[in-house]
Amino acid sequence: MKELFDKLSYSCSHKVTSMYSTSFTLAVKMLSPKIQKDIYAIYGFVRFADEIVDTFHDYDKKILLDEFEKDLYHAIDRGISLNPILNSFQDVVNKHKIDADLIDHFMKSMRADLYKHEYESIQEYEDYIYGSADVVGLMCLKVFVQGDQGQYSRLKEPAMKLGSAFQKVNFLRDLKDDTENLHRSYFPHIEGGIIDGAAKQQIIAEIERDFHDAYAGIVQLPIEAKFGVYTAFIYYRKLLRKLTSTKASEIREKRIRISNPMKMFLLTKSFVNYKLNLL
Repeated sequence: MKELFDKLSYSCSHKVTSMYSTSFTLAVKMLSPKIQKDIYAIYGFVRFADEIVDTFHDYDKKILLDEFEKDLYHAIDRGISLNPILNSFQDVVNKHKIDADLIDHFMKSMRADLYKHEYESIQEYEDYIYGSADVVGLMCLKVFVQGDQGQYSRLKEPAMKLGSAFQKVNFLRDLKDDTENLHRSYFPHIEGGIIDGAAKQQIIAEIERDFHDAYAGIVQLPIEAKFGVYTAFIYYRKLLRKLTSTKASEIREKRIRISNPMKMFLLTKSFVNYKLNLL
């Protein structure tokens, strides 16, 4: 029987999430218990792929990513993997019938991080964000709607907008590290990671539009998912507010963070809004 190994696999994905992102873990805890483990499994898969291209500088990243991708597709086809992270992910993929196209686009964006250092056009930028973030939102949406394809179709665009907003906030927050350590420049609005006030305002206005469009979908989510997604939404909106009030020169020099006490305040605020039916 495979149940014990599957339970172990899901617990590994949970552990990966809690070690790498306290903010995301907090948001997932606000989801219904019956879908939490599936979202942890998606995050664990995404995090492992991201770690290969962003962190393992002393190893041949291409070989590692090639092997990871090969094992990924074997896991989905076979319905099992001895890699616990891939095993929990394949279980979610097969259970919720997550489209192979979403996974393919995600891996394509991860592979781009191996060789592409600058995104010079809006199309390149949007294609990368679709693969690295939008499709992750759609994977989670597959879990949230529990097989309701009509609901999935209605909420698809807002889910993609939320993924885009989160990713662009991350790009802006991580500008220093991306530029200096990973030698990447994702924003076509700026050159070589050098951001000025006008470019910063253009990027922030773009993110604000994404958040606006995403909110229309959040309020329509199933009850099991709404509070958790709203919690993540509130957190990232607060992060954007801090970036908005930070000078462009400072964004280039330091990583903007939200303190743990503020995270707890935002959680409380989200809970109150949720209970008062303000979303």
